[in-house]
Amino acid sequence: SGISQYLYGITLGNNTFVGVGSGGKIVRSTDNGSSWDNATSGISQQFQGITFGNNTFVAVGVSGKIIRSTNDGSSWNNVTSTSPSRDLQGVSFGNNTFVAVGEDGRIQISEDNGTSWSNVTSGDSPYPYGNNNLKGVSFGNNTFVAVGLSGEIIRSTDYGSSWDNVTSTSPSRDLQGV
Repeated sequence: SGISQYLYGITLGNNTFVGVGSGGKIVRSTDNGSSWDNATSGISQQFQGITFGNNTFVAVGVSGKIIRSTNDGSSWNNVTSTSPSRDLQGVSFGNNTFVAVGEDGRIQISEDNGTSWSNVTSGDSPYPYGNNNLKGVSFGNNTFVAVGLSGEIIRSTDYGSSWDNVTSTSPSRDLQGV
């Protein structure tokens, strides 16, 4: 990529690869990764994850940062996060819904192409899934699955609105991605 910063996430959409990383770094490639261009968002915090859906790239990161691009990663808009004091670690897209996960079990969803976000809560707790950091989230077979520290596995079959705990076979191991 020609950069010295760490890259923590990469995705493909509209024949464009976009990678995100430390120092707010964003790189993009339109030639299957042979060469990379820099893009800027105006954010200097680290980005942890990125995904693509409905012709929109969404990246998440430290201090609840969320950015989105609707022009194949050329320019980015800062989105107001509902958890500015919590790091977001991963993001995924499925069935017209973006789901972001992170620190202290934080889960946010967007049903308007990443323009606005809402917290998913359980009962009275703003952090519905305990003190475990959720590190990754993915979508398949109409189900979102998120994983995290201490073998945490949760899943949602209603597009991120509610989540169920799943018994992990590795409760003493941290799960980083799914």
